[in-house]
Amino acid sequence: MYVRLGVLDVGSNTVHLLVVDAHRGGHPTPMSSTKATLRLSENTDDRGDITPQGADRLVETVADFAGIARTSGCEELMAFATSAVRDANNSEAVLRRVRAETGVALEVLSGVDEARLTFLAVRRWYGWSAGRILCLDIGGGSLELTFGGDEDPDCAFSLQLGAGRLTRDWLSEDPPGKRRVAVLRDWLDAELVRPAQELRAAGVPDLCVGSSKTFRTLARLTGAAPSSAGPRVRRTLTAAGLRQLIAFISRMTTADRAELEGVSSDRSQQIVAGALVAEAAMRALGVETLDICPWALREGLILRKLDTEMGGELMVVSQ
Repeated sequence: MYVRLGVLDVGSNTVHLLVVDAHRGGHPTPMSSTKATLRLSENTDDRGDITPQGADRLVETVADFAGIARTSGCEELMAFATSAVRDANNSEAVLRRVRAETGVALEVLSGVDEARLTFLAVRRWYGWSAGRILCLDIGGGSLELTFGGDEDPDCAFSLQLGAGRLTRDWLSEDPPGKRRVAVLRDWLDAELVRPAQELRAAGVPDLCVGSSKTFRTLARLTGAAPSSAGPRVRRTLTAAGLRQLIAFISRMTTADRAELEGVSSDRSQQIVAGALVAEAAMRALGVETLDICPWALREGLILRKLDTEMGGELMVVSQ
C-alpha cells in the first residue's frame, strides 16, 4: 500500500519540498518538487543569528510549502533543517516561531545524522553489489564524508566546508582572485588531513560516489548527461575534468557562470567554491573518479521512515 509523503528540506541555500508515493521495500516515486531560494546562510548576522528578515522568509516559505503538501494529498510531512539552522545561535527561537506560525515542527539534523542518512540513500541506490562505498556530499553549509560496507557507514564526518559558507568567507570578489583561490586550496588541504587519514585507514572503497546538487552540476559541466536523460544514466566526475573546469569557471563572473548549461542562477555564485571543495576532497582521499548518485539526504529520510515507520518530527497534514 502506497503512502504519499512530503519531505520539506530547509537547507543553507534553498527550501525544497519533495512529494513522493512510497511503500516499504519499494522505490519512492517522485510526484512533485518545489523549491525556493532563501540563502539562510547569507541571512546570518555577525553574531551568528539568523536575521529577522531571514526568519520572516523562512516562516512564509514553510507555511506556503505546508499548504502545497496538503493540497498534494500528503498524509505526512517530514520537515527537517540542516547546517544554516543547526549552526545559528538563535536556532531555537526561530524553530519555535516556525512551529507557532505554521504548525510545522522542523527536525534539526546533526551533521553526522545528515551524513548517515545520505549514505543510506546511496547504499540503496547502488545495492550490496557495490561493496564498500566512499561517499562525498557537498551542501551549502557543510561537506559530508562517509565510508562503509553496510547501510550504516563505518566512518561519518560532517565538516563546515559547504559551498555557500566558503563563498561567503573566502570568495567575495567576482570573479574570485587567482591568489585567493590558491590560498583557499591550501586551506582546504589542511582541513581535510585528519578526516582523510581516518577514512583511508578504514579500508579501500569498491565504489566512490558523489551525491548532492553540487556534484550533479559539476558532472554536467564536465560532460555528463543532462537531467533530461533520466536518473539511471551513469554519470561520473573525474579529478582531471574537475581541475580543467576550475581553471575555466574561476575566471568567470557569476553572471557568466549562470549562462552555462546545467548551472542554475542560484548555484552560479557558489559553484567555484563547490568545485574547489570537491577537488580537495578527491585529492585528499586519492579519488580519481566519482559516480554521481541521484539520491541523497531527502531520499535517505524517506527510506528511514519506511523502514522504521517513524522518522523524527512528523506532522500529519489535515485534508
